[in-house]
Amino acid sequence: MKKEKIIYWVATSIIALFEGVMPALTSQTELAKEGIRHLGYPAYFGNALVVFKIVGVLILIIPQIPKRIKEWAYAGFTFNFIFAAISHGFVDGINFQTFFPFIILGILMLSYVYYHKLQTRQEF
Repeated sequence: MKKEKIIYWVATSIIALFEGVMPALTSQTELAKEGIRHLGYPAYFGNALVVFKIVGVLILIIPQIPKRIKEWAYAGFTFNFIFAAISHGFVDGINFQTFFPFIILGILMLSYVYYHKLQTRQEF
């Protein structure tokens, strides 16, 4: 069980850093605003996205949050990564920016799988 906890917390911490801390600290920079504009989204979309990412990360890392709410957070991040890849692919063509969200999605899936492994073990 210790191995599962380590894998879960490492994966979840990476998601928390990439999707919570970094957006919170950089969302108002000119580079971030230009990134949202470049993809064709209005400025308010970037602000809303940052709020939802921070809330999603808090849901994932706070153990007392109900399982069903965590499932929604995992689903929301999954949609976020898929649509980020699609947006980059359509605007910039196929390049690293197109595939990077899938790398983070893989880490999210690792967190998800190990979250469920830990939940199954705790029920018995």
